[in-house]
Amino acid sequence: MADRQQTEPAPQWWSRPEGTAGSRHDGVPAPRPETADAAVDADGDGEDGRGRDGAAEQAAAPAQEAPTQESPAPETPAQETPAHEVRYDPWGEQPLQVVDRGRDRRGFRLWQVAALAAGTALLAGGTGGYVGVLAERQSSTRLELPQAAVADKGRAPDSVAGIAATALPGVVTLHVRGAKSSGTGTGFVLDPQGHILTNNHVVADAKEIAVTFSTGESVTAELVGRDSGYDLAVVKVSGVRGLRPLSLGNSENVKVGDPVVAIGAPFDLSNTVTAGIISATGRPVTAGGDKGDGSDISYVDALQTDAPINPGNSGGPLLDARAHVVGINSAIRGADKDDPDRQGGSIGLGFAIPINQGKRVAEELIATGHATHPVIGVTLDMDYTGDGARVGDKGEDGKPSVTAGGPGARAGIKPGDVITKVDGQRVRGGDELIIKIRAHRPGDPLTLTVLRDGRERTLGVVLGSANGS
Repeated sequence: MADRQQTEPAPQWWSRPEGTAGSRHDGVPAPRPETADAAVDADGDGEDGRGRDGAAEQAAAPAQEAPTQESPAPETPAQETPAHEVRYDPWGEQPLQVVDRGRDRRGFRLWQVAALAAGTALLAGGTGGYVGVLAERQSSTRLELPQAAVADKGRAPDSVAGIAATALPGVVTLHVRGAKSSGTGTGFVLDPQGHILTNNHVVADAKEIAVTFSTGESVTAELVGRDSGYDLAVVKVSGVRGLRPLSLGNSENVKVGDPVVAIGAPFDLSNTVTAGIISATGRPVTAGGDKGDGSDISYVDALQTDAPINPGNSGGPLLDARAHVVGINSAIRGADKDDPDRQGGSIGLGFAIPINQGKRVAEELIATGHATHPVIGVTLDMDYTGDGARVGDKGEDGKPSVTAGGPGARAGIKPGDVITKVDGQRVRGGDELIIKIRAHRPGDPLTLTVLRDGRERTLGVVLGSANGS
């Protein structure tokens, strides 16, 4: 069917609404005058600009029929049609097409789905957390974090841990009470009989000595003997079984750079282990001198180490890589007292008595309660500031500076001689000469280089013996 009005009479099965074109129901707009053949624009829209969407408006107004030349069809009784009812007009400008799509189905949009999921997750998480807390509180099971399994606790014997494990049972802490003061030091077991080696300045003037082992067991000890010149002392414990004496090494085998381990009780912190290296050997060190008469000065041909040593380490062992004792920790070098930035603890300058010297002195102290000192039988001028050690013009109390019949006199030493070398090693002062001599045993032969009247002489001497203090 063409998209235009027809001039033929309307079929009998269709009737117009009652009334003429001029009459209309209330609320229905009057039809616009148009030609019988309404033009249709290129895109199918009417000239009134309504287009295909105008079909709804056409449905709202009664369709009008163009006038014809023929006589009208017989009138039929008008049927009452509600004003809102729309009938299909096949001769209308366009067929009225109405599609029943049913109820509008809006559904859920994406953001609504996401919001619903997030809310559900939060609710589930909160519920689960609450339930978990309740379960944790109501059960005896504790939370455990991931952890490495227990591994082999053994350590290489030459490691710091291995050395410490070997030596600690033989190291003790000494708590000393004197008439006016008390202090803490360290020592180590020498033999199964209970002899313990420590520093003289740890037990000097002691009234009570308590020894605490690494197991925590404490017993009292008695003083066996001490020597201020070597700063060594021996104490003894009784009635203690299972003692673990430490093995003594040989300080002659020590080389600069060798690793060492120090054990002690710095500031009363028992069984403290530190590690370092041998920084130097044959370092001349003097300590003490608090009495003012020089009787308490110790002279040590020391091993220098950077293993941290602090007050309380005194008397403890310095061990090599085989857990052998090579030194007895005795002194540290701190910053100058006048220095405002002076550090009271270790600054990496620690000094230990070589074990070869300690062994000899300990043997004498255990055997006799006293130690002997090697001597050359001369009195030194300690005020001499030149290079070397000068033999004084006079001795104490006006006596000769070279003891008659002594080792020095037999070697040909005379007053005023300057000793510059011992066994070829340079000597820079009187203290250093004493240290070099005390590093040997009585009866050892030495070669001295002496400067006399501007000429050097080489003299051989056999060391004598003197009782220590």
